[in-house]
Amino acid sequence: MPVLPDDASLPNREAVLGQAIPFDRARWTSQLPDSTWWPDALDGCPQTGRWPRVDRRAVFGIARRADTAEGRRHLLVAALVWGNGTKVRSVRRSARIFQNSTRADLDARLYKALDVLREHGVVAAYRAFNNDQHSPYLGPAFFTKVLYFAGHDRGVGQHRPIILDSVVSRALRAAGAVEASWPDNGWTTAQYGHYVSMVHDYARARGVLPDQVEAALFSYGKRL
Repeated sequence: MPVLPDDASLPNREAVLGQAIPFDRARWTSQLPDSTWWPDALDGCPQTGRWPRVDRRAVFGIARRADTAEGRRHLLVAALVWGNGTKVRSVRRSARIFQNSTRADLDARLYKALDVLREHGVVAAYRAFNNDQHSPYLGPAFFTKVLYFAGHDRGVGQHRPIILDSVVSRALRAAGAVEASWPDNGWTTAQYGHYVSMVHDYARARGVLPDQVEAALFSYGKRL
């Protein structure tokens, strides 16, 4: 079963790492529990036009320091910033994560889910984030970003974490990689595991990394 159309091109890894998203620092810091949640590394992001832009490479750098509670907070915030852009509505929607959980609860759930990632791999970590370690308003489209940045380049388990969101799902359906009833969000652990497995198989066949396939799916989905 195809993952992408036959004529789809795959970005090189430098292009993937350089995928940059604009953000409004003030908009985010006003929504966080306090100033310590903001990753100072984002303040070094280059500005293009009105907004600074954060790329995947910068978030990976933040993820490398996620071995402390503060580091995990910064990883969560950086993944949300990269995934949202500058729209006020999007930022406020993600900010509900902080408004509906205590700091201690978020810290504990991030620690436990990322520990599952290290010990048992990405599918088990997806199950954890989606069930026992679920935080209100932190859904799969964003917690798979946390898993991706935490584990894609660290060699955790058999498979590397990859992002799954509504745009990627749209691309998978259009390419015939999944059934027409495949949802836009709220994927089960089995569905995420199937997605990870087929992307890894496709990546191996093409001689690329899994996030290059995910980036190509996202680009294809945006064009639909």
